[in-house]
Amino acid sequence: MSKRIQRVNQLIKREISQILLREIEFPSAILVTITQAQTSADLRDVDILLSVIPEKETENILNFLNSKIYVLQQKLNKRLKMRPLPKIKFFEEKKTAEAGRIEELLEGLKREGK
Repeated sequence: MSKRIQRVNQLIKREISQILLREIEFPSAILVTITQAQTSADLRDVDILLSVIPEKETENILNFLNSKIYVLQQKLNKRLKMRPLPKIKFFEEKKTAEAGRIEELLEGLKREGK
């Protein structure tokens, strides 16, 4: 991956995180974290991976964000000084959930061992 793509990924992750934090109202008691931005080599698309706590709300949050995709895209376009402007797509980040389950299993084994 080129340095430019890495910088674009970091920039988009930061900007989308700020937009979600300051301008999007999520239902209470739901934590949404942008874990990664993966921009295509031609800079036309960006996959935004997110983690949602509690996990059972992930599908609802993805549907909610996808319903607001046009507004989010406009806000991102105004903040970025680049061409072409990548189109946003939201996806669930599964590795964080897997890591959380592994931690739970390890804690369970620790308690059983004492």
